Order: sequence, then structure tokens, then C-alpha cells
Amino acid sequence: IALYEESLAIEEKIGNAQGKAATLHQLAILKANQGDVAGAIALYEESLAITEKIGDVQTKAATLHQLAILKANQGDVDGAIELFQESLTIEEKIGYAEGKAATLWWLGQLFAEQKQSPTTGLTYLRQALTIYQQIKSPSQDSLEQTIRRIENNLS
Repeated sequence: IALYEESLAIEEKIGNAQGKAATLHQLAILKANQGDVAGAIALYEESLAITEKIGDVQTKAATLHQLAILKANQGDVDGAIELFQESLTIEEKIGYAEGKAATLWWLGQLFAEQKQSPTTGLTYLRQALTIYQQIKSPSQDSLEQTIRRIENNLS
């Protein structure tokens, strides 16, 4: 964390907004991993404000995705879905296939398991699987297991 904070000070000093946003994003990940969810959210929101100001859509999509995960883990499913859908829109617009697939996977699981809408969930999950197959992602097998588990719960 100390090195990220040092990096943050340098980014601020030289006026590198994109670097500052990326560093805040990385610091937020560390804070979240240490259990400081409130601190992580504050850093993500600061990063998000910068990315919106400078038009850094890829970092914005990643930050929205991470914020959505935190909201989902805190039980704010509707808030998480809203952020994931915003992230998904950006990922589709910029052609970021791997990010899109990960976001679709999260949306699928939230709809299937938290919103009691397995049909909607499976639609998202199958879209994610198609992308993972196209890009030959190692996550494909895990996603296939998730889909099978949800399908089995339907029968």
C-alpha cells in the first residue's frame, strides 16, 4: 500500500490523471482484499470521477465492475446489477470481450441465484460462455460447471 500511496503522490504532482485513476483503482483492490470495504468504495468512486472527467472508458468499466462486485458481496444485488450493466455497455462499446464475458457471468449468477430468475441468468451465462469459447479462455470450464449447476437446479 505504501508504494501505491507513493505512486499516487507522484501522479498528483505531475498531473497524470489517468495514472492517478489507475493507482486509486489498484489501492481500492488492496483495501477490499484487506476487508476495508468502505475505504475501497471511496477509492473506486474517486477513480470513477477521474475516469469520467478524462474519458478513460476502459478504466471506468473496470472500476464499475469492481464496485459492482463489492455491492453484490454486501447484498445490494440491485445496485450491483445496475453497475454491472453500465460496465457491460462500455465493454460492448469498446470491444473488450474478456471483460464483457466476466460481467455477463456475474449478471447471470446474480439473476439466477439472487433474483430467482434462472432463465434470465442462464441467458447471460450462455452469452459469456460463447465469448469464452471464442477467445479460448481458461475460465470456460468453470463457467460450464456453473451453467450445469443452475440447469440442474431447474429440474
